[in-house]
Amino acid sequence: MMPMDYHSPVLLNEAVGGLDIKSDGVYVDVTFGGGGHSKEILQRIGPKGKLIAFDQDKDALLNTVDDSRFLLINENFKHLKRFLKFHGLITVDGILADFGVSSHQFDAPTRGFSIRFDAPLDMRMNQDNSLSAQTIINNYGQDDLKCLFKDYGELRSAPALARTIVAGRREAPIKTTFQLKSLLSRHLPKGKQNKILAQIYQAIRIEVNNELEVLKSFLMDSRAVLKPGGRLSVISYHSLEDRLVKRFIRNGLFKGEPARDIFGNFEVPFKKIGKLIVPSEQEIKMNNRARSAKLRIAQKL
Repeated sequence: MMPMDYHSPVLLNEAVGGLDIKSDGVYVDVTFGGGGHSKEILQRIGPKGKLIAFDQDKDALLNTVDDSRFLLINENFKHLKRFLKFHGLITVDGILADFGVSSHQFDAPTRGFSIRFDAPLDMRMNQDNSLSAQTIINNYGQDDLKCLFKDYGELRSAPALARTIVAGRREAPIKTTFQLKSLLSRHLPKGKQNKILAQIYQAIRIEVNNELEVLKSFLMDSRAVLKPGGRLSVISYHSLEDRLVKRFIRNGLFKGEPARDIFGNFEVPFKKIGKLIVPSEQEIKMNNRARSAKLRIAQKL
């Protein structure tokens, strides 16, 4: 079968360069997608090097790389530690993650990720999962919807959005993206329609895919499987993700403060490498998906 059409990988040289690749090292790309970052890693490792990639989306399997040094695992990266162990790997030299929705998922109308297409409310990154956007919109209680839009969409209009959805679905089930858009139209100020819709879709998508809990699980696993001196290279696309990544790199936790050693110093698992990296204007011009990307790099102590 033909490979799926995916756009250019974001911050390619910066993210892969941040891994400080060793010729015989073992590396993991937990968000394989179109394989752009993976192919660059394979270019930089030698014949004894190894690359393991993860992607829960079946579409990504069509992009697999024919290389004896490469293994693609069709699983969610929240299972990082378990599946590495299954394949005989306890520790690795570097891990790369490019979070968010792939360009292919946004551009496939039937997947329901984009505000541009009228499609079934879906948004599942793993098509085998039972929870879809349609289930959430038609079955969640008003308070749950309000919390979802407030916490994951950071929307001030969350209570009104939840009320409107609950009232609307009493008339008829809300099955498509355009039905939802039409129902919520009075909450979309002129000039800000796309921005507000994107926040609404983001909130639903995070809930469908349990994205923040998956991210936390992945970061904890990365702490366990990285060798001392190993690198973590992480690209995030919205503030909820980036705050978790930034805090974890700083102190290995998502809330509270780390323990102190006998000298009163904080015991932390990582040290930050360099400053926050964002795409150049030229990259954004060539690949609009890159506009909100933030890259953070850390080294295991």
